[in-house]
Amino acid sequence: MEFFGKIGSSVEGGLAYVGALTSLAGRAAYFTFIGPFQGKPLRFQRAVSQAMEAGVRALPILSLITFFIGLILALQAAYELRRFGAISFVASAVALSMTRELGPLITAVIVIGRSGSAFAAELGTMRVSEEIDALETMAINPVSFLVAPKFIAMILMLPCLTIWANFMGILGGSLFGVAQADFTFPRYIIASLDALFMRDVVTGLIKSFMFGVTITAVGCLEGLNTTGGAEQVGRSTTRAVVMSIFLVILVDLVFTMLFYFLGEH
Repeated sequence: MEFFGKIGSSVEGGLAYVGALTSLAGRAAYFTFIGPFQGKPLRFQRAVSQAMEAGVRALPILSLITFFIGLILALQAAYELRRFGAISFVASAVALSMTRELGPLITAVIVIGRSGSAFAAELGTMRVSEEIDALETMAINPVSFLVAPKFIAMILMLPCLTIWANFMGILGGSLFGVAQADFTFPRYIIASLDALFMRDVVTGLIKSFMFGVTITAVGCLEGLNTTGGAEQVGRSTTRAVVMSIFLVILVDLVFTMLFYFLGEH
C-alpha cells in the first residue's frame, strides 16, 4: 500500500505541476493577446529585448550544432543506404529528419540551455530578493510585467530558429553529398526540396511553437516558485532545465503521435 501511495502522490504532484504550468501559460497568453484590447499595455520593448537574447544571440551556436548534426545524419544514412545502392536518397533522409524532428527538438534543447535556465535564474533571484513582492506592492502584475514579454519572444523566435536550424542541417548534409555522393550543390538542394511537403515543415513549426510555450512556462514557474536564498536559485535553475527537456520530449511525442494518426486519415 505504501508503494501505491507513493505512485499516487507522484501522479498527483505531476498533475498539479502541469496545472500550474497551464495556468501560468494561460495568464501570459491573456496579457499577450487580450490584455492590450482591455487597456493593459503590452511591454513591447521588453519583448524585443527578450527576442534578441533568446533568438538572435542563439544563432551562432545553433548554426554550428545543426550543421554538424546534418553532416552526421548524412554519414549515418549513407552507411546503410550504400548497402542497397540507394545513396542518392541521402538528401531526402536528411531533409525529412531535420524538418520533422531534429530541427525543432535540437533548437528547443539549445534554447532551454540558454534561455529557459536564464528565465528561472532571473525570476528566482527577483523572488528571493523580494523584487517581485515590490512589483505586487506597486500593483504591477508580475505575469504581465515579467512573463508575457518572455512568452511573446519565445513563441515568435523558436519557429524562426527552427527554420534556420532546418536550413543549416540540410547545408551540413550537402557537405557529404557533394564530397562523397556525387551530388552537385544545386542538385542536392533540389533533391532535399523535392523530398519535402508543406506538412513536413508545418508540423515542425507547430512543435516549435508548443516548445516555446513549454520552455517559457517551466522556466518562469520555477523562478516564481523559488524560496530561500541563492542556493535555491541554483536548484530552481537546474530543475527548470531538467523539467523543460522532459516536457519538451513529452510534447514532441504527443504531437508526433497526433500527426501520425491524422496522416493516416
